[in-house]
Amino acid sequence: MKTLGTVGQLVRAGPVAALALIAALLGGAVVLVVAKAGGWLHTTSKTVVVRESVPSSGDANAPVIAPKPLLGNGFQPSQIYRTRAAGVVTIISYFDSSSLPGARAGQGSGFVISNDGLILTSAHVVTTAGQGQSGKTTTAQTIYIEFADGDRVQAKPVGVDLFDDVGVLRVDPKQHALDPVPLGNSARVVVGEPVAAIGSPFGNADSLSVGVVSATRRSIPSLTTKYDLIDAIQTDAPINHGNSGGPLFDARGRVIGINAQIRSSGSSSGFEGVGFAVPIDSAKRSLDQIVKTGAVRYAYVGIKTEDLTPGVAKKFGYATRRGALVDYVDPGGAADKAGLKAGSQEEVYEGVGVRVGGDAIVAIDGVPVGSAQDVVRIVAGRLVPGETAHFTVVRGSKRRTVPVTLEARPPAG
Repeated sequence: MKTLGTVGQLVRAGPVAALALIAALLGGAVVLVVAKAGGWLHTTSKTVVVRESVPSSGDANAPVIAPKPLLGNGFQPSQIYRTRAAGVVTIISYFDSSSLPGARAGQGSGFVISNDGLILTSAHVVTTAGQGQSGKTTTAQTIYIEFADGDRVQAKPVGVDLFDDVGVLRVDPKQHALDPVPLGNSARVVVGEPVAAIGSPFGNADSLSVGVVSATRRSIPSLTTKYDLIDAIQTDAPINHGNSGGPLFDARGRVIGINAQIRSSGSSSGFEGVGFAVPIDSAKRSLDQIVKTGAVRYAYVGIKTEDLTPGVAKKFGYATRRGALVDYVDPGGAADKAGLKAGSQEEVYEGVGVRVGGDAIVAIDGVPVGSAQDVVRIVAGRLVPGETAHFTVVRGSKRRTVPVTLEARPPAG
């Protein structure tokens, strides 16, 4: 068991079938609410994931279009349940030999996504990541998939992405009939739209809960690495122990996220109204690379950044209104080699500490940057290790373009 201090804790399952269940369940973590954003540096909690080239999942200019319901003129959870529950599964992961009495096991949820047996879940459901153990993360020795009819088949791990907390499994479609669920588009999710979660909280398979999207594009600490997970979907739909890895559906019954974390005050380990799901667009990236190569590649810039606001820009003489201030440059890293300059002065503006005197990133390959998280999204969505990206920066009153050749992301942990 591991806690994250007084404000959050990993969520674990209770005993299931006399097994000593360990982590691999829904975990809780505290939302980062400070303005400073993590930046691709393998040192502190301000680091974030930088992923391989794909379309951005957080296009601020995309039209706001709430999805139409599955049927009828309103949100119909019962219809979503009738048409989708068969594709949601319970996952039992044995970390010792499953034949041993008292074998360690974890229980979570997952969902079938293809007729040839692919299943998506959370990485921490099927690995030791997030359990607070030192050393290399290991995958469960034996993994069983339990379907809605109670039948079980053994699954084989295809691969995991610890950075985005995504796991991919495969079952033999000849062993059980499969009912895949459709995947949606998390970039189009809007605050206030209704959602439904199906999973196995506390081992209670095929449980439905409903709510709304409370927020989008959240940056939250990862359960499985030191790097932040970006663009998480926040929901008030009740999700608890064992929901981890299960689907979050929109009104049309399409998966928009993988339920992964809850926030806990520390006085309780259950649902408190703040849950988070990994956006399905990120999971699709992980899925594609895992199926093709068995692993996921990430780019690495080697900086920390924070928001540049209009007030800060005016106060400290930046020739731009918004951007991302470079707080720190990793010595010898990609940004350092390219000549990006970190802030040198610690100042306080309206009660908030800022580091000024360095570069403010305002665009990457011509794509505007309005905040520290924009840098993360652009790099995550468009860049790959070995690629050279052109960072437009403002240093005081001068603007310049700096080519940065990205390096490979350091290992998770």
